[in-house]
Amino acid sequence: MKSKRIHRLLLVLALIASPSLWAAQTRLLTWEEMVPPDAPKVAPVMTPLHDLSKMSDALSVESSPAAHQLAPDAPMVKALDGQQVRLPGYIVPLEVSEEGRVTEFLLVPYFGACIHVPPPPPNQIVHVTSELGVKVDELYQPYWIEGPMKVKTSSSELATAGYEMEADKILVYELPDS
Repeated sequence: MKSKRIHRLLLVLALIASPSLWAAQTRLLTWEEMVPPDAPKVAPVMTPLHDLSKMSDALSVESSPAAHQLAPDAPMVKALDGQQVRLPGYIVPLEVSEEGRVTEFLLVPYFGACIHVPPPPPNQIVHVTSELGVKVDELYQPYWIEGPMKVKTSSSELATAGYEMEADKILVYELPDS
């Protein structure tokens, strides 16, 4: 009799705990899922705005006017708010610590976005902060960023982001196990 009570108690505890376990699971998110299905499609501009053959004159390249952001009023997917997600992308640094770690950045879906090509729409940019930060040796290195997603607009001198994250994990990009 006592054994049945213990089994029932364990079953009840497992059922109570399981919704919180499911809620804590991290969702592997794609950039396409960050655009509402009925939103107009915006193709990225991959042609550099600057004459990269004159890279020796880096100051003139970097001081040229910023490109206008594509579809600045693009809609976000509100259902992503509060979800724990894992998203791959490229880091565009905004803040670097004294130790040389990037602690605030824009996460974008392709290399060069916001730097030499027009920034993608806000629903394709995530403003990320990280207490520890990450040492970024090469800007063309993609990363996995994991943390709670917020549907919240924020602006920097480079672009407007439609999403925000406080990074729990920042890892060099590797394909997930299938």
